[in-house]
Amino acid sequence: MSLANVKLVVTDMDGTLLNSNHEVSALFFNLFAELKKHNILFVAASGRPLYNIEEKLRSIKTDIIIASENGAYMVDNDKVLLSTPISDKNLTQLTLLTNSLENTHAVFCAEGKAYITKKSEALLPVISQYYNNYEIVDDASSIKENLFKIALYHEKNSGKYVYPLVKHLESDFKVKTSATHWVDISENLANKGQAVSLLQKMYNIKPEETLVFGDYHNDIEMLRCAHFSYAMDNAHDDVKAIANYVTKSNDENGVCYILEQLIASKTNN
Repeated sequence: MSLANVKLVVTDMDGTLLNSNHEVSALFFNLFAELKKHNILFVAASGRPLYNIEEKLRSIKTDIIIASENGAYMVDNDKVLLSTPISDKNLTQLTLLTNSLENTHAVFCAEGKAYITKKSEALLPVISQYYNNYEIVDDASSIKENLFKIALYHEKNSGKYVYPLVKHLESDFKVKTSATHWVDISENLANKGQAVSLLQKMYNIKPEETLVFGDYHNDIEMLRCAHFSYAMDNAHDDVKAIANYVTKSNDENGVCYILEQLIASKTNN
């Protein structure tokens, strides 16, 4: 199998396409222009909300597909391709649980904004890096919009202090550590793998024609959808164990390093 056969490229954002300063390199946008010339479908798949991903990729947002909220909400411009909100019944259960967690700050993620309770106001400078369009509420029960994800933030380490307290939900929900400080909870079908699988069916693209980049647990399902599955050098060991390949770190432009090889393979083919 050759990179020259790739028709679909999917990348995570934090820890993957973005460097440690949450920036996208100028090189990537140059490479994207080449991907477009070769009619390669590009997908940004992230735990971030749609509006935040669009801001990061503003200059190309109309040319890509965005799978936001870990794949729970996927759009192609204004066309909704996939929407998997948390049911009202499940939301009540999850809200009661998250309210009981000490030193943990919940972000309730809707389509156009995030909702944060007053107890988390002190952490807004951190949380707003990811959820820059937010509203502060007294209680999550006042939220009337569809919610796609509850993101739990811990100042020290979510995998150590939060995940063990919500792990028991995994039989009914998708529970993922998405970064050092975050644990995400959503409906079971809401994951990046579900989003990638849907696109593969829509466009008749095979796993051996799919290239995926990721670094954390919320990327595992989509990495399994691709033969060309790349873990970043900075990825969690669990992700490296799943991926077929490893590329350079996010701070070394590991995504761009492989995209250059992809474009060269297409050109030489």
